[in-house]
Amino acid sequence: MRYKGSCHCGKVTFTVEGDLSGGAVDCNCSICARKGALLIAVPRNKLQLLSPETDLQKYTFNKHAIAHRFCRTCGMHPFAEDTADKTERMAYVNIRCLQGVDLAQVAVMNFDGRAM
Repeated sequence: MRYKGSCHCGKVTFTVEGDLSGGAVDCNCSICARKGALLIAVPRNKLQLLSPETDLQKYTFNKHAIAHRFCRTCGMHPFAEDTADKTERMAYVNIRCLQGVDLAQVAVMNFDGRAM
């Protein structure tokens, strides 16, 4: 299914093609736990940024394997993406930033990102 998403202020907008039937991930790593994001993983080419790249900032830490993307204006984190140069890069979309998603209907799986 195709979803529209945005940051809080609406400056960063995107579409993503993904499947929520498999549930979302609640990661307990140091950044995800603070953000409170519920994530789905999709191939990066399934996420289309509709706003200019300059409206986003990125933050990496630890092994710098994932670029956490956030709005320069409101600070909301709508998605992250792999930084590694590999055949199929992935995007990790915060489903709390998607329009029309009933979070009560999405199964949530805990992921121990602190142990990674």
